[in-house]
Amino acid sequence: MDSYRQMWDRLGLNLAAHDQLMAALPLTYADVYLRQENRPKGMEYFDFVVNEIHGQRVKELQDFRDQGGKVVGTFCIFVPEELVLAAGGIYVGLCSGLDIGSAEAEAVLPRNICSLIKSFMGFKLARVCPYFESCDLLVGETTCDGKKKAFEVLGDFAPVYVMETPQKKSVSGRALWLEEIRQLRQRLEDLTGQKVTKESLRDGIKKVNAKRRALKRLSHLRRLSPAPISGRDALLISQIAFYDDVERFTSQVNALCDELEQRVESGIGIAAKDVPRIVVTGTPMAIPNWKVPYIVESGGGVIVAEELCTGLRYFDALTEEEGDSLDDLLENVAARHLEADCACFTPNTRRMDKIVDIVKDYEADGVINYVLSFCDPYAVESYQVEKRLKSEGIPCLKIETDYSQEDAGQIRTRVEAFLEIIANK
Repeated sequence: MDSYRQMWDRLGLNLAAHDQLMAALPLTYADVYLRQENRPKGMEYFDFVVNEIHGQRVKELQDFRDQGGKVVGTFCIFVPEELVLAAGGIYVGLCSGLDIGSAEAEAVLPRNICSLIKSFMGFKLARVCPYFESCDLLVGETTCDGKKKAFEVLGDFAPVYVMETPQKKSVSGRALWLEEIRQLRQRLEDLTGQKVTKESLRDGIKKVNAKRRALKRLSHLRRLSPAPISGRDALLISQIAFYDDVERFTSQVNALCDELEQRVESGIGIAAKDVPRIVVTGTPMAIPNWKVPYIVESGGGVIVAEELCTGLRYFDALTEEEGDSLDDLLENVAARHLEADCACFTPNTRRMDKIVDIVKDYEADGVINYVLSFCDPYAVESYQVEKRLKSEGIPCLKIETDYSQEDAGQIRTRVEAFLEIIANK
């Protein structure tokens, strides 16, 4: 990493604070990931990506910008990657999974605000995220009131464009969202100087769909017993999907799936067949938010699916690739990106149906409903989730937490008790 210091300095990072972050991350990663037994060899690539998390990929972004390219940073799966690619840009997810820069964030935000919002503001204001500093435009969305207002504040420190997310999947809501997609296309064209054409958008759609298909392939393998890969590793792959090169990432996921298929044929799993199988639902887990998955899997369970934006919501639906015109393809992009059952929607009964279907499809034994503190949409919707699961006879444990480790012991006690109850049913 020392070879990148000149680049970080040029980006304006706070090198002393950044050094502290880079010193702590490998220790956490080793505990959570590298000490797993019987881990697939194909995970070595993803370990390398994390080891180079602020190195190689950031350098690739700088090289791209040096050649006149533009980088677009995002916080949410509602922002269509295929449209960014079609305009000649690169799409990257931004840092927001760690309690960092709290003092700086609390100087401009309320203290009691969602950890994700405070985190991304802290990363930016403390100047420890090279992805923030590599972006020519940040694209936000109005999936919650906290984000919506925080983006106004963030606009004082970086160029920000905000998409209005509809609150209902109604005819009028879909019309609003299609117009937002069209306006984003114009903003991206202004940024990059390149026109989005039918051909460039279809190419972008195909590339991102290939990534989604690879992730779906991985997800389908997790239905099998014994589970061929840990939930921790699957989550890590989904997190990396937000900022790695699209085609390289797709190739590596498919290579891993080839290995997992061989493991399945040989009866090799990451955990025993009788280990409780868990589905996680709720607030997305941005990198490096690994606390709950680590506790679940080091405590005797295995996570087999995530009904999260860093999970099935990210890749389960594909964008229709056929269309006679550019407008047809823009309509396809808009339709696909309203498939996610975010808690911002009302009513959101389809999310409840999907959680139940996932439990059945993955032969799971229980659900962990994960909610970040002060994440109001998912916190309030927890009532509907738990009511539906109870009616289906599916065990559920709600965990409300933040990015700190202060409650890790308490969570571990609750999770282990939950797993024991499931195991004894």
